[in-house]
This record gives sequence, structure tokens and C-alpha cells, in this order.
Amino acid sequence: MAITNEDNGSTHEAVAVAPVIDQHHPLFLQPSDTPGSSLISVKLIGPENYTLWSSAMGVSLLGKSKLGFVNGRYRKEKFPLVLHELWEKCNAIVLSRIMNSVCAELLSDMVYASSADKVWMDLKETFDKVNGSRVLYLHKQIATLAQGL
Repeated sequence: MAITNEDNGSTHEAVAVAPVIDQHHPLFLQPSDTPGSSLISVKLIGPENYTLWSSAMGVSLLGKSKLGFVNGRYRKEKFPLVLHELWEKCNAIVLSRIMNSVCAELLSDMVYASSADKVWMDLKETFDKVNGSRVLYLHKQIATLAQGL
């Protein structure tokens, strides 16, 4: 938005300044919070390691004060308009950390995602299921291992 100074007729752009937030605020970003960094060493490959992966990611996100971005606590609309750009940055960081912790086959399904909580819920709905055929398969695997001992 251009503002004209009536005294001398000069025009300059007005810049909105975001409020200062401290390290305890959920939108605070540490210098180490970069899109390329990975929080955990476990890569999600499917239902066989979803529980381990989601637990490790949850602990890591909690430690970075970003768990609310995947559990719905820190939705964009809960913050004042002046903080929405910062919310977008934090969401992008969390989303990139999720993307950095899944195998390549799963990454292709989320590359165009815009919300970390939607990706988190999609992964939960896809892989955090207990179904009869999976339980039967695991029991057969256990029986096979027991016979081999």
C-alpha cells in the first residue's frame, strides 16, 4: 500500500510489522528449524512401522513446540491475522519434516499438500488400522518364527 507524504509529496510503501514473539510461543522458529532437516531417523514405510514412526515424530514435534500443527491445536484461524504469514512458515517447516521422514513411495502422495495436520491425519487413517487380515498375517509370521527356533 502506497502512502503519500503530504508535506513533500513523496510516496513510500507501508510495511506491516509482525509482533515480536518469544521462544515459548508456538510460532517461534529456532535457527535450526529449516525445511531440509529431519527430526527422526525412522522413515515411515507403511503400517508395519507406523506406530513407531508416529510416536517418534510426536515426541520430536512436542520437543520443538510444534505438535499442535498436526493435532489441530494450532490451526491457522486460531491466530490473529497479523501472525498468519508466520503460521504458514511454521506449517511449512512441520510439513517438510513429515515429508523428510517418509519413504519415497509415500512422498509422492503428499508433495502437493498444504497443511501438516491434513497430511498427519491422512497417514493415520491410512496406516493406523487394525484389521483382521493384518492380524492374521502377523499371527502366521509369529508362528513361522516360533517354528524356526
